[in-house]
Amino acid sequence: MTELARSASESTATASAEQKAPAKVKARSQKAMIDRYTWYEVVGIYAGIALFLIFVLAPFIEGFLVSLKPLAQLFSTPYNFIPENGSFQAYFDMWNSVPALGLHIFNSFFISSVITLMVIAIVVPAAYAFARFEFTGAGVMLGAFLAVNMFSGAVLLIPLFRLMRSLGLLNTYWAMIIPGAAFLIPSSIWLLRTYLMRIPRELDEAAWADGASRLYTLRRVILPLAMPGIVVISIMTFIGAYAQQFIFALTFNSKTEYMPLPVGLFGFFGRQEVLWNELMAASFVGILPVMVVIVFLQRYLVAGLTAGAIKQ
Repeated sequence: MTELARSASESTATASAEQKAPAKVKARSQKAMIDRYTWYEVVGIYAGIALFLIFVLAPFIEGFLVSLKPLAQLFSTPYNFIPENGSFQAYFDMWNSVPALGLHIFNSFFISSVITLMVIAIVVPAAYAFARFEFTGAGVMLGAFLAVNMFSGAVLLIPLFRLMRSLGLLNTYWAMIIPGAAFLIPSSIWLLRTYLMRIPRELDEAAWADGASRLYTLRRVILPLAMPGIVVISIMTFIGAYAQQFIFALTFNSKTEYMPLPVGLFGFFGRQEVLWNELMAASFVGILPVMVVIVFLQRYLVAGLTAGAIKQ
């Protein structure tokens, strides 16, 4: 009986040790990743992040400080990065220097919004077709899309001008919207196609087995899952459309009421001097619509990760 009791106690101890071992492994796996580094590794990580942020944010910080300085202080020697007697006066004076500044900001926002809607409406079904269907010439078309991105807008200004003039679109919003969308569609198709290819085909097949059409499958199954990718494409398209308006507006437009912000900022360049403080202030006010759009769309990046995977 003593030997049986001893063997039973040993087996019990062995079993309890085996039960505790996975618990320790689980506790170790649940430990935060940053806590697994030594203190000098953590310092190096945060130092690298800080250095990266300095290089990225330094131009914006300097631009904001310039907007707070009086114009005479910008050319003082030695140059001071921190403004003395800084104020937000330039943010009020810029509206008088360029009276149509508000209209220019609205035009940029309107043109970028229309371009984004057009690009998404064309890119989503096109990217789905390239990601799911195999048809003759698909590779050639994708290669042609890449070739289009190799051409600069400046190279095609003359044929585009002749095209806009023949269509009667000069001095209209469409003269900037159509070329802007055309240059942004190819890269957007490539990016969204890559994202859609990561969505399992079994979801499409399950929807087809239930009698769903391809259009219904795209709208009710694929689109909710692809929403994070669509949001990323929308943000990139909006920013790209907001930034590329200068060359098209300057070539295809001569009316102030259709001029976007990049062209309107030229009003701060006078014959005798450049109002650098007001120019920086107008630039920061002009990018506010872009910042609002980005902040608003960020919440949808995670919202569509799992939506649509449940049969409705």
